[in-house]
Amino acid sequence: MHVALVLLVLILTYAGMAAGRIAWLQVDRTGIALLAVIALLVTGAITLDDFGSNVDMPTLALLFAMMIISAQFAESGFIDLCARSFTSTRHGTTVLLALTVAVGGCLAAVLANDILIVTIAPLLIAGARARGLDPRPFAIALAASTNAGSAATLIGNPQNILVGEIGRLNFWRFIGICGIPASFALITVFVVVWLQWRRRMLAAEPADPAELPPVVSHPFDRNQTIKGAVALAALFLLFLTPLPREVGALFIAAVLLANRKITSRTMIAAVDWPLLLLMACLFAITGTLNQAGVAAQVKDFLAAHTLLPNGLVPLTLFSVVASNTIGSLPSTMLLLQIWQTPTPFVLYSLTILSTLSGNLLLSGSLTNVLIAERAERMGAPLTFREHAQSGVPIAVVSLAFAIAWLWLTHKLPLLPTPLPADQ
Repeated sequence: MHVALVLLVLILTYAGMAAGRIAWLQVDRTGIALLAVIALLVTGAITLDDFGSNVDMPTLALLFAMMIISAQFAESGFIDLCARSFTSTRHGTTVLLALTVAVGGCLAAVLANDILIVTIAPLLIAGARARGLDPRPFAIALAASTNAGSAATLIGNPQNILVGEIGRLNFWRFIGICGIPASFALITVFVVVWLQWRRRMLAAEPADPAELPPVVSHPFDRNQTIKGAVALAALFLLFLTPLPREVGALFIAAVLLANRKITSRTMIAAVDWPLLLLMACLFAITGTLNQAGVAAQVKDFLAAHTLLPNGLVPLTLFSVVASNTIGSLPSTMLLLQIWQTPTPFVLYSLTILSTLSGNLLLSGSLTNVLIAERAERMGAPLTFREHAQSGVPIAVVSLAFAIAWLWLTHKLPLLPTPLPADQ
């Protein structure tokens, strides 16, 4: 009964995440995960001590620290400055699109995506409408470039942080392996969006600024921006040392919180607490698979039938399907609970393939959803079909290059192979 209850809760949780929310209720993925944990606690399937032991605190600590560092750049007005600098450029739409892709990709590689999107997306859309441009191609380009750029580093997105912490991956080696396909994906984003929208970027008339929805603005503070840049540089230096990176990152975040100008309440309020809660709950839910002995049985079954995704083709299929149904983060957490000893190259491949798969559909990543929500609020709704027309070719081309790159340079097999005894 215990095993049956655990499996039932797990299946219902991931089915709810695939649907995005519980039908007829305003319960999103975080709410679904929280309700699942409460159900496990109430039925006695887990205890509060089990909950605490299942949560990987280094992962949450590093993600929290990255959000604080990102909040420093948002509150200092640096992200606003970046948005206004390229929306106000006197050059044509081609340059504006290129700047959107370049700036979005570079910032996403080192800042928390949710904080970046919440800050930059409204400014980009408002700036495009004020210039008489259709904001939809720029919104698509921003979403796709943010996904692609975040694939380049271990701190680019939550699933990268998760895989990096659990697998103890090297930060700089990660850039060497994933940086090239991520950069190619950025070029792909620009080419695809430009080819599809180059004749449709101009709107009828520039929008009256007074008619645009209000946008939260952060005045630029040079000293606070420098403080954020120093903190980010210190974080990169930390990655060169054997010191625990999550503890060092928390120390850097603590220095930023001790601020004379930006209140700690403002910085903490910028943190995406629902995302942290979602991860904590998913750790607890998937951890019950190990406690119930289910994870080992599933892993042995998959290994016996050569079904574990230790080849590029099955890993890509898993990434595409999982990212566009239950999401990259929940699917990655589930896979790593079932298969706890994948090789480092499988982990590197998993991060780049799952992130690039998020560009396929509008529901493929949280970044896409956030931008679509803000575009709708700004009077420029982005439909599922409009996103797919660009997202599908972007994902297909970038994934094809990533597969070729990983196969040719790192000798990963295309098809699954029998699993060694130590894995």
